[in-house]
Amino acid sequence: MTQKALLSVIELLGFPNLRPLYERLGFRVATEFSVRKGIALMRKTPPDVVVADFFFQPDFRDRVSNVESLLAAAQKLPGCKTVVFYEPSHQAALDKVKQRFRIDAALTLPVKEAELEAVLRAWV
Repeated sequence: MTQKALLSVIELLGFPNLRPLYERLGFRVATEFSVRKGIALMRKTPPDVVVADFFFQPDFRDRVSNVESLLAAAQKLPGCKTVVFYEPSHQAALDKVKQRFRIDAALTLPVKEAELEAVLRAWV
């Protein structure tokens, strides 16, 4: 069986290093620190799972968050699952994004490792 690939896109660094969890679950992990670089990597090496932080950007003209472009790219990859970490205070903005893009799991910050593990185990 081929090892599944997980792309972690961390822009806020507001959560602990989850790489050990990803690797323990058997994922081959790539990490990027900007959505732009994450999308470029997705095009070169399509992941099975994308994990990204979500933050509301009220000053964006045509969108509400940092991850909309990333989610759009992920939706073009057959079978790619998405996990988004978000602040509870940004729930309304996240709901708007969910109307336009598929998000397979959304977990509030601080991320509970057991919750994330349960989500990922279903996809391994």
